[in-house]
Amino acid sequence: MKSKYQALVTGTIVSVLILLFSCKKLNDATTLGGGLIPAVDNITTFETTLDVEVYNDSFSLAAPNTDSLRIRGGDTHFLGNITNDPLFGTTAGTIFTQLKPSGFRFSYGFSNPDSLIGLDSVVLVLKYVNSYGDTTIPQSVNVFEIDQSSDFRYDTSYLIRDNHVTYSNLLGNGTFTPQYLDDSIHLFKDSASHQLRIKLNDAFGQRLLAYDSTSAPGNNAYYSDSAFNLLFKGFAIIPGGSGNALIGIDLSASKLSVYYKYKHGVIDTTVKDFIFTGASASANYIQRDYSGSQLATSLGLTTPQDFAYIQSQPGTFSKIKIPGLDTFSNRVIHRAELSVTQAYYDMADNIFLPPTYLYIDANDAAKNVYRAIPYDVSTPDPSTGSLIATNTNFGFGGRPAVDGANTIREWKFNISRYVQNVVKGTEQAYDLRLYAPYITTNTFGLGGTDYRYSSYVNPVIAAGRVRVYGGTPVSNPNRMRIRIIYSKI
Repeated sequence: MKSKYQALVTGTIVSVLILLFSCKKLNDATTLGGGLIPAVDNITTFETTLDVEVYNDSFSLAAPNTDSLRIRGGDTHFLGNITNDPLFGTTAGTIFTQLKPSGFRFSYGFSNPDSLIGLDSVVLVLKYVNSYGDTTIPQSVNVFEIDQSSDFRYDTSYLIRDNHVTYSNLLGNGTFTPQYLDDSIHLFKDSASHQLRIKLNDAFGQRLLAYDSTSAPGNNAYYSDSAFNLLFKGFAIIPGGSGNALIGIDLSASKLSVYYKYKHGVIDTTVKDFIFTGASASANYIQRDYSGSQLATSLGLTTPQDFAYIQSQPGTFSKIKIPGLDTFSNRVIHRAELSVTQAYYDMADNIFLPPTYLYIDANDAAKNVYRAIPYDVSTPDPSTGSLIATNTNFGFGGRPAVDGANTIREWKFNISRYVQNVVKGTEQAYDLRLYAPYITTNTFGLGGTDYRYSSYVNPVIAAGRVRVYGGTPVSNPNRMRIRIIYSKI
């Protein structure tokens, strides 16, 4: 996908993230890195810590935490169930898609009806690309037909946390174990790996063959896209009740394979593939349910929390207040960083891994917008749409750390330039938002004018969650906090 919003910046975020997603080492008050200490003598540096307050919340379709993320056919779609995550509850991923003939023509979609002998089988082939969760537990999947009354269109992108597609007529079902989906298979005229293959019922295959004779040649179901849509609207691929993982599917490499016999001098067997085309609709419905989870006890509270819960979009976020920042006196800031450390829970943390990247932005409550951290995150050039990196070690990606016998991750968000401008009085202090977006939409201020841009952050939706320490209690050495290295003016 290259465009999801009218203001989406395209083609530039990858190069920016290469610059931004690194984290330089800062272990003590005298190891600063990044060339932030001037090369002169007699500079005395000091270290201080600003405590923060953390509050948990979740995105929804309703204001004020509206999540309007939409994905399109070229993005990875997720299928399956997470049924046993003690921290974040359950997740279900459903895929809706259309697979069509690679080209419509004036005559028959298969062979001439007079040459057709019969159907062998019809198989839905979904291209598997990755997985998230416990891949050892078998899952079931059901394939239904999308109702003709459903307004499912190729020229529309759909919200990932909302579902308006209706379906009925079970076409087939199957079971699979995610860890085995990378095994190679060898079938008729097909040798491939990374496939989820679901056999559909013969009656559906017979329908597809019969469409060749539903009307006169040149005007049958395979004559045009609109003619085909009138007879078949698409597939609803629904997870069953079991499983504890999501699998990523590449629709652009998926297909419907119809194996059939025909007579061309002799009786032979061949296959016709229906594929994902430029006229194919798609949608991915990701349904989160936090009931009974540890997160549920921490959502929407007005008291500072000991833990922050971050789940990839569509998911959760944390609000971070820094009470002491707006009264911090003017001084030279050599380093200011927000420290975020994973709070290991149990072995589930080794199955449900953190998001690839965490991201922070600033809540401009007066204008009801979120801003990229001023001076520390890339600034767009409105004349070209390009992004200019102003901080090459912001800390999106985090780094490995150790908590006892457990491997965790920690993030050090470098907000030095922002804090410097706050203490100088040239920038206001904002509350921050910590989250794991697939796409972030931020406001940037240039020359007194605000510009709104959307940019990719994480590589996929849905996969990734992490519990990190909040700002309390202050006795916790791993708590979230702002660490500042400075010298006096």
